[in-house]
Amino acid sequence: MQKVKIPRTIDPTRSAQKRLDVEGIIQVSLFKRLLESVEGVKRDAQVSLSFDLDEQRLVVISGKANIEVDLECQRCNEVFAHECDVQFTYTPYRGEKTEEEAPEEYDLVDLNEYGELDLIQLVEDEFILNLPQIAMHEEADCSVDSDNMVFGEIPEEIVEEEKPNPFDVLKSLKK
Repeated sequence: MQKVKIPRTIDPTRSAQKRLDVEGIIQVSLFKRLLESVEGVKRDAQVSLSFDLDEQRLVVISGKANIEVDLECQRCNEVFAHECDVQFTYTPYRGEKTEEEAPEEYDLVDLNEYGELDLIQLVEDEFILNLPQIAMHEEADCSVDSDNMVFGEIPEEIVEEEKPNPFDVLKSLKK
């Protein structure tokens, strides 16, 4: 495999015919949407891509990437480091025929008007999809003890206070 700076776009069909393997980095500054989704990004993304043709002569783009991001813990509101490792397998979408022929393990990806694939957007989408929905430390590392958290219990002071019923006025009208 040759170590190169990952290009922004690539023609997947030509790359698959050449059985191209690409390994390199994508700079943090190119991940605009990821930067908006996290507290910070610690380093450039390490990316490995492989282009090939499968038994059905479909173009297959498989790869893996990793990056380290800072997330805010939703329990204690402190920032912590999160390693984001993704693996993916795609085939270019070329109409409904491709959708029917493509095996389930392949995700479909759209090409631009020149028939090229935007690699930066593809990898960024994978990172964003891999982020946890609710970011939290491991319980042992979190400053908030899970035993001290209260869910659904109403304090006794509130239970003892009885509020007047707004419908009592209607009862007096009924008499």
